[in-house]
Amino acid sequence: MKGEKNLQIFNKLPFFYYLCPYFLNEMKRKNYFWAVLVGCGVMAAGCRQSSDTQVEAPATYEAVDTLPMLIMQVQQCARLYTTEVKVHKIVTHDDVIRLRGQLLKQDFNLKVPLGDRKIAIPMDATLKAYIDFAQFSEKNVERNGEKITILLPDPKVVLTSSKIDQKSIREFVALSRAHFSDAEMANYEQQGRQAIIASIPELGIVDLAKANAARVLVPMLTQLGYREENITIAFRKDFSPYDIRRLIE
Repeated sequence: MKGEKNLQIFNKLPFFYYLCPYFLNEMKRKNYFWAVLVGCGVMAAGCRQSSDTQVEAPATYEAVDTLPMLIMQVQQCARLYTTEVKVHKIVTHDDVIRLRGQLLKQDFNLKVPLGDRKIAIPMDATLKAYIDFAQFSEKNVERNGEKITILLPDPKVVLTSSKIDQKSIREFVALSRAHFSDAEMANYEQQGRQAIIASIPELGIVDLAKANAARVLVPMLTQLGYREENITIAFRKDFSPYDIRRLIE
């Protein structure tokens, strides 16, 4: 039984067996307590020596200027269409024959009976605002510590399409009058397009362009390490209705 017990202890301590001859002699003389104590002391000394010899080099960090990368990524956006607005407008026209003249030194302006023509033309138009980043450069970036401001190039607004809803046209033509010709219809469509363009400053399309541009640029800036609360996206100025009309292509 004692031999089996000694063998079990010996098998559980193979590491100490190879540690030093002194430890082996102690095992053979059955002084298990002192053998374990000496083994632990040797292990502790070895670990302490190993820890003393390992010296970690201080971490070094190299500052990287993210501005060139930012400019390159923004320039890749090229012509960024930020806003699309659908406009529905009804163009109306009254064509009335009037009789004008002078009788007994009195001017008169009379509506001729059965001479009316009226038409209502529904139109659907699409307006798009875009920002051209092809010329984006360091001049469009302002940095102040951790804060960054992106000055957007002036937006452009274009009427990309317009279409007459032929099925919804309503017209009234007196018996004595001819129907509206194709040339007249094309002229009224052109008038409708001009009316839509004139209403662009009232549609808030420039503000929408700035907001949507921010949705594209802010994630790009946060990936470069900027905090969202430190990012400002703005145009170079607040555009007046007159300025907006000059932005229309």
